[in-house]
Amino acid sequence: MTTSILIADDQEDIRSGFRLILDSQPDMTVVGEAADGERAVELARRLRPDVVLADIRMPRLDGLEVTRLLSPQTRVVVVTTFDQDDYVHAALRNGACGFLLKRSGPTLLIEGVRAAMAGDTLISPQITVRLLSRLSGPGTTAAPVPAGQVLTAREREIVRLVARGRTNAEIGAELFISAGTAKTHIANVQAKLGARNRVGIAAWAWEHGVVGPE
Repeated sequence: MTTSILIADDQEDIRSGFRLILDSQPDMTVVGEAADGERAVELARRLRPDVVLADIRMPRLDGLEVTRLLSPQTRVVVVTTFDQDDYVHAALRNGACGFLLKRSGPTLLIEGVRAAMAGDTLISPQITVRLLSRLSGPGTTAAPVPAGQVLTAREREIVRLVARGRTNAEIGAELFISAGTAKTHIANVQAKLGARNRVGIAAWAWEHGVVGPE
């Protein structure tokens, strides 16, 4: 099965570079390009790509708004030069399936698309480390799960591993369960927390002290 991808970035050289990288993969094809956010939303709704790669700073609509408008119907991976914390938080809350820095290189870009298609997420490692160190400080306390919902001990283990960026397969290996069982647990946690995706689970965990630096 071939993964269809839409690239949204206001710099033509970036779009061309991403297209070369992604089209070189036998299981990926770029079906469209957009130089501004409004065009990205328009093309995404018309072409229905599997994954949209969206820059943050674009004319007309920025990548954060594009993510909000398209998620969760479309998997959106934010790929940007800017790794400021407020951008990361907004992208996660708006339903992004990943947050990558352009300087991370082609391998991480390809892995980010594949992770999104597998229902996993990929966040540039340097961002994850910084978020964990800043958001899980000694003064952070765990917030309650939404009223009427209680996480089991196993679900809390799942939440901690999701927040550390583990894939379903890695979670399964660590907890001695199948990847499918891990996926089921994650779906249950999403429902209980009202999270749009697993990145939303991670954001909740980081912000409320459920997970700390390794």
